[in-house]
Amino acid sequence: MLRFLFRRAILAALVCLTVLVVAFALTRLSGDLAVSMAGPNATSEDVATIRKNYGLDRPLPVQFLDWATNAASGNLGRSYLYRAPVSGLIRERLPITLTLGLSGLTIALLTAIPLGIVSAMREGTLLDRAIGLVALIGQAMPSFWLGLVLVIWLGLKLQWLPISGVDTWDGYIMPGIVLAFSAIPALLRLTRAGMIEALSSDYIRTARAKGLSTASIVLKHALRNAAMPVVSVAAVQLGFMLGGSIVIETVFALHGVGYLAWESISKNDFPVVQAVVLLLAMIYIGLTLLADMMNAVLDPRLRAG
Repeated sequence: MLRFLFRRAILAALVCLTVLVVAFALTRLSGDLAVSMAGPNATSEDVATIRKNYGLDRPLPVQFLDWATNAASGNLGRSYLYRAPVSGLIRERLPITLTLGLSGLTIALLTAIPLGIVSAMREGTLLDRAIGLVALIGQAMPSFWLGLVLVIWLGLKLQWLPISGVDTWDGYIMPGIVLAFSAIPALLRLTRAGMIEALSSDYIRTARAKGLSTASIVLKHALRNAAMPVVSVAAVQLGFMLGGSIVIETVFALHGVGYLAWESISKNDFPVVQAVVLLLAMIYIGLTLLADMMNAVLDPRLRAG
């Protein structure tokens, strides 16, 4: 088990290093950052001042090493738009994005897993086809369009839920539903495929021959083996939700990390853009590592491999 975790940790560290390089390079490839930050009406003296203040006049390798070293110690720079440390801005906004992502994943799992189990147990029936159609619609539906529909109907016409802000817990329901819709199809199909394979296995036939109840067979035996790919994809989907929350946070006016990224990109606030890209990538890597650990717990063969 320790050797398995060590290999995964080494791989995660290499990916983190790659993310550092990519996050740094992407902002530099967009053009002269000092000119973008100074604006179209700035003088050459203004540009030179900004370039010096932000260290943009130094060689790129020196800039990268300085930024990577500071990032490793938690110093992500200072936002020129907000005139505040980037780490403080992210720390203030991150709880909203994390709560939104976890809400969406929870709704997706509570919807996809039961539907996947029912679809597998009723394979080939009209109910199975209907559930498959729901998954197809969820995959094809644009998130921003669904968000606007929910705002109009549930927020404005029926007035069941708030249309913006997270002053109360129900402010996460609509954006959580929108995020869940994008994850439900993949989780549902994986659950269905895994359950169909598990239910046709020899150990399930043995369990039935022993007289075990259907609930025990499905939930205790079949679902345990079918859950491994679902765990991996759920971690990936949570990473997608956190990274893609910029659209949802904009639609519902939620001032999380996604909304902060949108503001920073539009204003060329590159220290914040770098930090957000790095943060979301690190969360994604951490979730993937956590999924590997959970799969190793579920399947001892992975620990021995």
